[in-house]
Order: sequence, then structure tokens, then C-alpha cells
Amino acid sequence: MNLTVAEENYIKAIFHLQLDEGNVSTNQLAASLHTKPASVTDMLKKLTNKNLLNYEPYQGVRLSKDGKRQALIIVRKHRLWEYFLVDKLQFGWDEVHEVAEELEHVRSKKLVDKLDSFLGHPKFDPHGDPIPDSHGNMATIRQFNLIDIKPGSLVEVCSVGIQSAELLELLRHKNIGIGTVFQTVRKFDFDNSIEISLNNSRSINISQQLAQALFVKLI
Repeated sequence: MNLTVAEENYIKAIFHLQLDEGNVSTNQLAASLHTKPASVTDMLKKLTNKNLLNYEPYQGVRLSKDGKRQALIIVRKHRLWEYFLVDKLQFGWDEVHEVAEELEHVRSKKLVDKLDSFLGHPKFDPHGDPIPDSHGNMATIRQFNLIDIKPGSLVEVCSVGIQSAELLELLRHKNIGIGTVFQTVRKFDFDNSIEISLNNSRSINISQQLAQALFVKLI
């Protein structure tokens, strides 16, 4: 199915929003895409006519089966390109999102499949998000929000819930990335910040806001 860049952007935005919110409202989409609600309504009607959405006025929208399939294709391309940029071109993980936003609209399935093969079929992108395979399947991992981890636990960073350049830059400054292992030492009741120990020696403090953006698995 040939879709415009704008249509693909809408489908991807709905895919991400409905993971957390169920039906997605016009106002949520307008805020996510930085556009006017009237423009969103027009696009939703177009996508509904292409059988990509289940849309009812005032009830919000969800992707149809075909819509979800198209969204997974777009997400697959985006995350593969992010992996390529970080792993092969040595981009910082805080530098790749905008570039991948452009590359995700490449239409050649053959190119994307060859890229996947060239990279060794990675399961997760540089931020720890699962990369859909050519059939739309994604790997899963049991992970927890750092804010909920008990002191004394040994954990490994799996993914980052907020992927703003500013947050990723902060993590890089603290030498924390996907795969970083540390032990939680203490949680402070005053501000819910968490003390962690890296390499069993250096201790640093993690704010509540930062902890809520980090997802980890127990070791």
C-alpha cells in the first residue's frame, strides 16, 4: 500500500499512543503531531476510508488490522535505521531519532530486509525498544521501572521510556546506557531519588524523573 509521508506519520503516532491510552483522541494526536484538531479530523477520515483505522466521531480511533501491519512496517524501518546509525556509523543514541524519522519513509522492502540481514537481525534498537521482524513479531523481555526496584537489587538497563535528546544526553553524561549493570543502594523518601552503585564502586544519585524513564531487568 502506497501511503504519503503524512499518512505514515499519523499511523505511527496512533500506534505509539494507543499502546498506553487505548482509543486515541483527536486532541492527543494534534498534540503529538503539533497540528490543529481540524487537520487531524480530515486525515482520520482519509485513513478510515483506506481501512487503516476504526474511527467513530467523539470516541477516538484505533488502528485496524491493516493499519497495525502498516505501523509495524514503519516502526521496523525506524528502529533498524537507528541501530545502523549507532552501531555502524557511531552516531550517539541521542542523535539518531530525527535522521531515522526521514529514513523510515524509504519504500524499498528489499533494502530494509537487506539492512536487517546486514545488521545480524537485531532484536532491540539502541534505546532498548523491540524491532519488529519482517512478519511484525517483536521480542519481549520482562522489565521493571527503576522507581519500583527495591534497594540492594542488581539490575541491567533494558530500555528508556523517554527518548528526548536531553534525557539521552544526561544518561550519556552519567555513563548509563542499554546494558549498563548497577546495584540500587538506597531510595530517599524526601524526593524519591535513588542512589545507585556502578561497577561496585562509584555511587551516583538518580532523580525520580530519571528513574521513571529507565526500565531494567533483575540479575
